[in-house]
Amino acid sequence: MQLVIRRYRPSDKDAVLTLFSIGIREHISPCFHNAMTSPLYLAIALALCVAGYLLCSVLGAVVLPGVWVGLVYYCCHELYAGYVRERLRTDMQDIPGNYLSRPDDCFLVAQAEVDGTVKIMGMVAVMARQNGKERYGELFRMIISPLSRRMGLGFRLAQTVVDFCKERGFSKVVLETSSTQTAAVALYEKLGFCHVLSHTETEAPLWVVRLANVRVLRMEKHL
Repeated sequence: MQLVIRRYRPSDKDAVLTLFSIGIREHISPCFHNAMTSPLYLAIALALCVAGYLLCSVLGAVVLPGVWVGLVYYCCHELYAGYVRERLRTDMQDIPGNYLSRPDDCFLVAQAEVDGTVKIMGMVAVMARQNGKERYGELFRMIISPLSRRMGLGFRLAQTVVDFCKERGFSKVVLETSSTQTAAVALYEKLGFCHVLSHTETEAPLWVVRLANVRVLRMEKHL
């Protein structure tokens, strides 16, 4: 598969939005699995099972832990699905205006021909940031199609952003990813990014983030 990385074009919009939506939503299941297999969540489910049995009989032993599991799944789903809804409503609706209107910002796509049809296989964006006298780049919207994983595309896209930032004299590249995206974290570490901060500040309500058992990881690479 011959992959070509190039600047975003308006004709890419539908394919890019579809890939973005699929790529973010696929983290729902790993997030739920990660939460429900934690010792604390397993202990809560077991305690509710016992309490339900003692209070209500066998039906209660099924219903109470079932409500708990359903609540955790709702939080995992809402964390990522809500993020997709908000992004599709805001910055992703106008990619040229939000990511291509300034010379130090960029939105890149990777395309390849599959069965005679050119398809978008990945994307990444970078925006210039200013903190006092320091100028740096922030990496956003890194999504790789399932059809082109384990082919080095993620590494190529991220390295392209690093090179873009070096050319503009930025001091570093920063990014944020979630604790459930272990493959992405491993990729960034391979590129020399270091984990500098963890937090739970997202657009979702704090209780949703907490019950989904997710942390936001901030990583950076000095240039």
